[in-house]
Amino acid sequence: MTVDTVEARRVHWDDPATAPLKAELTHEYVSRYGDGAREELTRYDAALFAPPDGTLLLLLVDGRAVAGGAFKRRDAHTAELKRIWTRSGHRRQGLGRRVVAELERAAVELGYRRIYLTTGPKQPEAKGLYLATGYTPLFDVTADPLTIGLLAFEKHLERSEGAYLPAHRRNSA
Repeated sequence: MTVDTVEARRVHWDDPATAPLKAELTHEYVSRYGDGAREELTRYDAALFAPPDGTLLLLLVDGRAVAGGAFKRRDAHTAELKRIWTRSGHRRQGLGRRVVAELERAAVELGYRRIYLTTGPKQPEAKGLYLATGYTPLFDVTADPLTIGLLAFEKHLERSEGAYLPAHRRNSA
């Protein structure tokens, strides 16, 4: 399998193909942060991750989800990444980078100019992914992450020439 042979598909939160994402994220959050973290996956209305303001994307191999992620609207110009995930047996193959790149493209399509995200202090691989993909940390990277709390990042997006800006964004752009 190469990253190029993986199918990227935009889906809704209730699509059965999202089951591995939900199960593995729940397991990871609970194992790292305790039972209270279970609620993190249900704290947002699923509609927030659907157009016109959001997107949920899965990467599939042979029809099975191996990675995914989503974004929702943070403000008129900013999308917020959530639920970035790679199935444990498929890590270290560039899939997380592909998810982030696909979500960035989708955010530009919807007229966003910036992406914001937070990750937990017990997720060093997520911190590494965002630093490696050009996100600016909004925290002291030399500090102990456990003393900071949520680790915030941002990235300003570039729009290609002639990119379409949806009508619901034109007036607020």
